[in-house]
Amino acid sequence: MDYDVVIIGAGMSGLAAGIRLAHFGRRVLILERHRLVGGLNSYYRRGGREFDVGLHAMTNFPDPQARSAPLNKLLRQLRLRLDDLDLCEQTCSTVRFPGAELRFTNRFPDLEASVAAAFPDQIDGFRKLVACIRAHDSLSLTAQPAPTRPVLRQFISNPLLEDMILCPLMYYGNAEPHDMEFNQFCIMFQSIFLEGFCRPRRGIRHLLDLLLNRYRESGGELRTGCGVRSICTQAGAVSELVLDDGATLRPAAVMSCAGYVETLQLCEPPPADAHNHAVGELAFVESIFVLDRPAADLGFGICITFFNDAERFVYARATEPVDYRSGVLCVPGNFAGMDAGTGESIVRLTHQADHGAWMALGEDEYRGAKQQVLARQQATLDRQFPGFASHVVATDMFTPRTILRYTGHLNGTVYGSPAKRRDGTTPVRNLFICGTDQGFLGIVGSMLSGVSMANYHLMK
Repeated sequence: MDYDVVIIGAGMSGLAAGIRLAHFGRRVLILERHRLVGGLNSYYRRGGREFDVGLHAMTNFPDPQARSAPLNKLLRQLRLRLDDLDLCEQTCSTVRFPGAELRFTNRFPDLEASVAAAFPDQIDGFRKLVACIRAHDSLSLTAQPAPTRPVLRQFISNPLLEDMILCPLMYYGNAEPHDMEFNQFCIMFQSIFLEGFCRPRRGIRHLLDLLLNRYRESGGELRTGCGVRSICTQAGAVSELVLDDGATLRPAAVMSCAGYVETLQLCEPPPADAHNHAVGELAFVESIFVLDRPAADLGFGICITFFNDAERFVYARATEPVDYRSGVLCVPGNFAGMDAGTGESIVRLTHQADHGAWMALGEDEYRGAKQQVLARQQATLDRQFPGFASHVVATDMFTPRTILRYTGHLNGTVYGSPAKRRDGTTPVRNLFICGTDQGFLGIVGSMLSGVSMANYHLMK
């Protein structure tokens, strides 16, 4: 065998799995089709500026003394210190709907007080819901799926509050339309509301450099610009990997963070259920506006605003190229201790999108559609924050086509399939998945996925 384990994809989950395996003497190779690592959470340079890809914020900001906090447990597994991450925590974020607003920080009592002020008749039920979430073992790899809304309605009778609780959790970690799987709901509630948001002071590149250095120091090997063309199987097991350049590898086991359906479609011959697993339908567009001054000077005082302007919050595949009724407005420079350095700042605006509409456009139509969306978003922000447009010095935008191109996720969906494989198994006995389709989402969730799958399947 060439390697004990080959990992397909150098995303957060792949890097974390590689570190864990290399720590314990496994011969590990990570293959990444692109030149940069990080997958959905990477970076790029344009016009002399460095932009984070995907990163609004990290969740699960912990008390350093709380040994059981997910991020602290993860860092022990990776042999990193919390201080290594150089995190800046949020100052304040908000959920803004017609007629109501909830504000929250990394102190959960602030959200509790906001719910009590906006929905006084719901606060007792909200507290019981929180107790239910705290008691639920949502990280169990054998947890059975269940819908969230019926559980919520046991505690919350106001539909507006129900939607406001779900909105941030869905935007930051849900692949299912209209509802949310309850284990995933509990994970995201703890991540966002009970523990809270933070950002690496120097952006995602700093975190990626930490992971890469730890991986290489532990003896792991990385090949970038090197993808997998096919996974050859015999007698129900991986026998060989064929790389894009025609070279072959014969690992003892393979772990993929490319997505469940995407991984099975690489298999030759394909497993019997390769085409029976649901493909993700939920996609986003996100625009980046670079301002010539701190965004707070123009009235952007909040770290992250989750907003909805319709009567009810709709989370589903958009019926138009962009659904402007709801979205996420993120201002990275508002996190405590962040320093723009150049005096410039960034505003990121995200909406739900129809992946089919974006995929069907010709190249000229595609460029024109992006400019139309940017213009509409900029005009909307200028009405809300007068003077905004005159301070925009650069823009950029990603669409479902961008996600498909750089990650290979079918339909350009960020959160993958709505049907998660929590135990990470596939019909091929030495082929496992980690990352998005294993069900742990976000930066911390992805790394936990990689570590847990390495521990569970490949450390025996």
